[in-house]
Amino acid sequence: MSESPVQNVIAFQGEPGAYSHQACRSYRPQMEALPCRTFEDTIEAVRSGRAELAMLPVENSTYGRVADIHHLLPETGLHIIDEGFVRVRISLLAVPGTRLSEVSEAMSHPVLLGQCRGFLRRHAIHGLVGADTAGSALEVARRGEKALAALAAPLAGEIYGLEELASGIEDRQNNTTRFLVMARQPDFSRRTNPQGGATMMTSFVFRVRNIPAALYKALGGFATNGVNMTKLESYMVDGVFTATQFYADIEGHPEDPHVARALEELDYFTSSLNILGVYPADPLRAAQARREPVEG
Repeated sequence: MSESPVQNVIAFQGEPGAYSHQACRSYRPQMEALPCRTFEDTIEAVRSGRAELAMLPVENSTYGRVADIHHLLPETGLHIIDEGFVRVRISLLAVPGTRLSEVSEAMSHPVLLGQCRGFLRRHAIHGLVGADTAGSALEVARRGEKALAALAAPLAGEIYGLEELASGIEDRQNNTTRFLVMARQPDFSRRTNPQGGATMMTSFVFRVRNIPAALYKALGGFATNGVNMTKLESYMVDGVFTATQFYADIEGHPEDPHVARALEELDYFTSSLNILGVYPADPLRAAQARREPVEG
């Protein structure tokens, strides 16, 4: 790793105007956003010192976890220092002067095309698969054809000089993506978020020992010590069915006595345990739990 990362730069995957770019603007508005081709490139930008932080999407309220991210997180050498929730608002973007009735095709990532089926059907617009959302907006701007529009974030229209013909056209009105902010160094010092909320989150990965009921015994300590586990996911390691790794999020700080006891019990039944980060819970997490609309 480089000795001194470039300060005030945050890397994200995608073209400028992507939803990850929007997350950078929302949660690190003072930082310069650095677009990267892949998630691996985004991580490497921080590891090599080209960026101070990375913004990575990990899960979506409609489509579940983002493919590959949980495999990448333990191997990055980076640490989670914050989380953020971004409401996925989809706009129909076209070259200036276009009327909605003139659009016959809309390009976007397959996930967004699937989120706007109702709107596309009502307006007899055919969906075209693009590499990603912001990349589709860039392609529409390059072609300059009134019959072709893009489905993307409003930010993409702002960047590529496109006109917003319709906004908020997604079928599900509470589609939200959770992002993690990654850094080279962990930060265990905070106990509140910027709004003063006291809930902390701890994320970690572990593998259980090869003994009967190991997972049941490993997780028992969280129940007996009153620790709320908000996420537990499993995935194969190295393509081997018998090698399973678990990713977990819990409420609390490792230095809290009840959390420390739970992690101590977990460690006894695991062959490996790696804390990925300790960070303040985003206030929007509570809104999501109450199923309230996420703004922004």
